[in-house]
Amino acid sequence: MGDFSADSITEEMLREAHETVRCSPLDVIRTPMIPWCQTTLPLNISGQIHIKLENMQRTGSFKIRGVANQFARRPKGGHFVTMSAGNYGKTFAYACKHYRSKGKVVMPETAPISRSALIQRLGVEVERVPTPRLMDVVNRCVQEDGMTFLHSYDDPDLIAGHASLGFEILDVIAHPDVVVVCCGGGGLLAGVAAAIKLSGCENTRIYGVEPEGACTMYKSFIEKKPVGMDAKSIASGLAPPFAGVLPYELCQRYVEEIVLVTDEEIKSAVSTLYTAGLVVEPSGTAAFAAIVNNRIPDIDDKNVVVIVSGGNIGKDELSNFPD
Repeated sequence: MGDFSADSITEEMLREAHETVRCSPLDVIRTPMIPWCQTTLPLNISGQIHIKLENMQRTGSFKIRGVANQFARRPKGGHFVTMSAGNYGKTFAYACKHYRSKGKVVMPETAPISRSALIQRLGVEVERVPTPRLMDVVNRCVQEDGMTFLHSYDDPDLIAGHASLGFEILDVIAHPDVVVVCCGGGGLLAGVAAAIKLSGCENTRIYGVEPEGACTMYKSFIEKKPVGMDAKSIASGLAPPFAGVLPYELCQRYVEEIVLVTDEEIKSAVSTLYTAGLVVEPSGTAAFAAIVNNRIPDIDDKNVVVIVSGGNIGKDELSNFPD
């Protein structure tokens, strides 16, 4: 983190990162943003709602945006360690392979085994540990093995890379009324919110969405400082042990509110999206679940953007969701 604070995140910095992401050798995709009315999804809201489909992104989630900017600013051929429940780890491994770097992912033991196996197939070591021990193991790798830690959500380069998603939204809708984003550690929410607000959309309301059982940013807003908790949710990608320091500062500045959804609402959202032909993992459905369960206030007759953030879900996992 160094000396970075919310004041250090400027529009110029974010636009430079956007260009880095756009030209990255990791081939980041400019994902589609489709009107809700052009899908078979149910909707009882009047207004122009668009869905940004990051489940169609390379490596299956938005994470590659931040990783592309992180790796572009690190020495090639390094030895890196990170912590991840799956999506960041998968993208981290993909980047390590491309840049011929060594890597290790420390994963919570609650993450699906299939995701560990996928990361290992990309040539990166995985160590599964209880969630409260994630940072202890990372620190051991840094101190004893000389690895460089790449944070999966509390890193200025990562956040700046994620901001590219915000700029893509503004290319389609210049002044959205409402943007709804999932929130785990807060890296995506912080990057998207900063990009939109610093681009002159002062009146856009930006909402973060967390699971009830993994609401570190929600609690951080209440306690007015970044906090941790024993986070548990079916949306494992939204259940880090603590909220990021820099994401918290940026969210405090640019985000209207953090709202919560239940695991049951997340499960239902996965099934609803799948029925409409959209394969979305539990973590990727949080913003959608907030919309369909009326968690976002005053959106009738508004221009609303909902980010579907990832689609990394296997057949074995899908079988656990209701039809």
